[in-house]
Amino acid sequence: MIVRRGWSLKSAKVIKIVTDKERGETIDLFTVFPWLKRFFVQRRLHAFVRTVGDIVFTFIILSGLFGPQEPDRNCALFLSWGVWWPTVVLSWFFLGRMWCGFCPFPGLGRVFQRYGLALNLPLPRLLQKYGVYWSVVLLALIIWVEESTNIKYSPMGTSLLILSIMLGATICAILFPKQAWCRYLCPMGRIIGVAATLAITEFRPDHEKCRQCKTFACKRGKDNYPGCPVYLGAFNVRNNLYCLVCGHCMKACELDSPRLNLRSPFKELILNKGRFITCSHIIPFLIGSQIARYVFDNHIFRAVPCGDSTLCAAVDFSVLLVLFFIFCHLTIRLGSFIFGITEDELFGKFSPMVPVFVPLSFGGELALRLKYTLKEAPNFLPTVGRQFGIHALEQLAFHMPPLLIRLTEFTAVTVSLMASYHILSKFVKEEFPGMVSNVRFRTLQVMIYLVFCLYVLLIFYS
Repeated sequence: MIVRRGWSLKSAKVIKIVTDKERGETIDLFTVFPWLKRFFVQRRLHAFVRTVGDIVFTFIILSGLFGPQEPDRNCALFLSWGVWWPTVVLSWFFLGRMWCGFCPFPGLGRVFQRYGLALNLPLPRLLQKYGVYWSVVLLALIIWVEESTNIKYSPMGTSLLILSIMLGATICAILFPKQAWCRYLCPMGRIIGVAATLAITEFRPDHEKCRQCKTFACKRGKDNYPGCPVYLGAFNVRNNLYCLVCGHCMKACELDSPRLNLRSPFKELILNKGRFITCSHIIPFLIGSQIARYVFDNHIFRAVPCGDSTLCAAVDFSVLLVLFFIFCHLTIRLGSFIFGITEDELFGKFSPMVPVFVPLSFGGELALRLKYTLKEAPNFLPTVGRQFGIHALEQLAFHMPPLLIRLTEFTAVTVSLMASYHILSKFVKEEFPGMVSNVRFRTLQVMIYLVFCLYVLLIFYS
């Protein structure tokens, strides 16, 4: 891939051409670990892992629907919000979007398709064009429900939320071929795809081999074997936004093109420079929602002074969510304006501050999820004991110091701050050398630091 770096079109100043090789080599993990390649090609172990995940999710759903509704007597809550969510967030950095390849949400839809119970309608143009906006709205809805209804402490509510996401995936599978939900509408997939741009792994084709391909079986399928479930094919994968890393293309490819590479976590962010609309919408919303959740949880703001009713909580969090999304959106736009370079002759328009804030958005989400995990972990085994009548487990509660929880959150956002500084420095000193004045550079550093200080203030305020 060739990216041309330059000033704004107004000055039409072109610097030079930079290749991926100049930005750092990657290591093909399939060559280093042949068993990893067999894992994807043979798919037996892959199917086993996915089956285990389906069983766990089935247990969570059934336990939430039919089990005890007291939070201290139902372990499904901690499995959902204290284990599953933080594990997914951590996987963003190490595995990219690989979790989507094991996701249980589209499972029922695949069953309908397998037995010919799907309509296979052509994908609407509106879905392809505006799916990113709908998925952001769905993500906002999930976060709104999570906070305003305190669903993290409701077994029934948690199960219904999981079922609602599964219902959306199933309806899409009945209407359209393959996994249209995962590609265009899934709010989980959208946030994972954006966060995966920071991953240390990437699933990419060998483009030299792809140029020799005549069948494109990785996308279309071969014999009775389906092609890419999200309409890509290996030859189309150039970033971590959409590929599920499911391995379907590997079995269909006759040229052994797909690779799983180990790379610098900053490589993709620096290459793309925030030019994808998915990132430009998700990142300000994600950071804004994190600040809103901290403010809401710490009872700092009350829009409606009417007590602690569910309605008042919903109104309060709605106001916070809108206000901080607008705040973060304007902050990123102001940062791009200060940076001064938002367009290139060949590269087109981009938003340089979006990739700068990606690490902070990742760190903020990880901090919030670990806060719940560490807070509720001491009561997990006793909860299992009370739910299943194992009295020995009820005695295994332990104490988690609040300071340790706050220090864990602080560590997550501090590491993210350093990563954001690194990306900004790369842009200023290597991507656009001599184009961003020292005053602008320092101003942008202060802007990032102020957002970080807001995180820290909210973490230690509680």
